[in-house]
Amino acid sequence: MTTESIVLVGRERADSARLFETHADRLRERSGVDAVETATYETEPVQELRGQLRELSADRVYAVPMRIAHSHATTRGVPAALSHVSGEVVYCEPPGRSAAVTDVVEQKAGEVVPARSDATLVLVGFGSNSQPEHRRTTERHAERLRERTEYGEIVSCYLLQNPAVECVRYNVSNPSAVAVPLFLGESEATAEQIPTELELGRGGLEYTGPLAGHPRITDAIHAEVEKRRTLGNAGEEFEAKLTRTQQPVATDGDGHSRS
Repeated sequence: MTTESIVLVGRERADSARLFETHADRLRERSGVDAVETATYETEPVQELRGQLRELSADRVYAVPMRIAHSHATTRGVPAALSHVSGEVVYCEPPGRSAAVTDVVEQKAGEVVPARSDATLVLVGFGSNSQPEHRRTTERHAERLRERTEYGEIVSCYLLQNPAVECVRYNVSNPSAVAVPLFLGESEATAEQIPTELELGRGGLEYTGPLAGHPRITDAIHAEVEKRRTLGNAGEEFEAKLTRTQQPVATDGDGHSRS
């Protein structure tokens, strides 16, 4: 009988161990796999993850990158590190595009500034010129929220792209607004950088903090795993190509140099 496990892989932050375990505990209750594990890294995915990943003993491992959207690490370092898993690896898509995540954004915003025609909901995305998935994910949530909420306007801004987060006040036309960061966990960006650049002390703009351990985020993670359990690596999905093509190299402190 084939054994299966899930591993939640993410960057080590102030609350990431607790956050990942919150989602892992829920998945253990509902996923139907033999084990659910977590694995974290600070700066070097291959070096820091290989020992943790070698301990996974299941025949098939579903690896979920704990990000809203793919980053440099999740398209390079993490899939390379997954080569250290002894069993079959099925690399899942980050859970951030799910409609369940839109539900969390809507709920968190509404708890601070209720949806109404004279209020604005601001989405704060990471944004990256080299990783367009961040912007596409943010705009997908914005589209859903425009279709289904009573907020007078939905505005997007980014840490690394325009429109920049520090300029978002000039794009808000309503007297009341709430900003929701599209980040799973707390980090320097969500705790310090975004609040500072939003100039929260000026008033008129509230802030919710990251999406964190909301049960609907677990739903989004579970849905990605179940999708891959059904489809496997069929269809040459983007994530399947990553685990096939990204391998450790000498500069990672592992593997062999490539010409």
